[in-house]
Amino acid sequence: MTILVTGATGNVGRRVVDLLVRAGERVRALTRDPAAAGLPSDLAVRGDLAKPATLAGALDGVERVYLFPVPGTAAEVVAMARRFGVRRVVVLSSDAVTDGTDSGLHSEVERAVEDSGLDWTHIRPGEFALNKVSMWSRSIRSEGVVRMAYGEVRGVPVHEEDVAAMAVAALTQDGHVGKAYSVSGPEALTQRDQVALISAASGRDIRFEEITPQEWRTQLLEQGMPAYAVDYILGFHAGWATKPPVVSEDVERVLGRSPRTFAHWAAEHAAAFR
Repeated sequence: MTILVTGATGNVGRRVVDLLVRAGERVRALTRDPAAAGLPSDLAVRGDLAKPATLAGALDGVERVYLFPVPGTAAEVVAMARRFGVRRVVVLSSDAVTDGTDSGLHSEVERAVEDSGLDWTHIRPGEFALNKVSMWSRSIRSEGVVRMAYGEVRGVPVHEEDVAAMAVAALTQDGHVGKAYSVSGPEALTQRDQVALISAASGRDIRFEEITPQEWRTQLLEQGMPAYAVDYILGFHAGWATKPPVVSEDVERVLGRSPRTFAHWAAEHAAAFR
């Protein structure tokens, strides 16, 4: 069995490749630029999900696909995959589909796969713990502070390794076809709690300063984040204030263990905040 991993240089995709290789599976890792991808040369294959015509070589002989969400071409990609003999597709989706806040990006990909007639599984992670690096590391390193709104709002940040492990289980095991799995961390933590855990892991004092939502929006835009992404982030934090995210039991059911804690994640990524 050969498995194609799309989005293979992403935060989840790269880990999916690693886990599959360790499990002894035959893997192809799709990337637009194999030379720059930092992937083993015997695994990397050239292709672009936004340009389905580039995928023929990558799909030939493949039975299962880990699909990174590119909504505009998803229907064409999965139709092409079926023509090449692919039988199962595991989608990297989002729990925004579950809670009804998805903008259409992930739900469009899910529908395309379901409508294709292929076996499918949807992996729906919530907030990635890894987002704290892009959102908080700069101010922590330069000033020892995190400034944001909604400090008392609770999240259930998920370790990217758990998302990858869920995808690998769905790709390689029976019993997951036709299921949509929510992937969360094991505990609900306020933003202040998360800052405190990063402080403990990194060994440095980190202050939390509450600012208004509008001030936070301005700050994120000044950091270079696109407006649509900023508004999405503010939107789900505001939503959590009235409807907090819940801890999912799907990781424990599928993997037979609890999800990794945020403290575990912070210890592994402490260098990013020093």
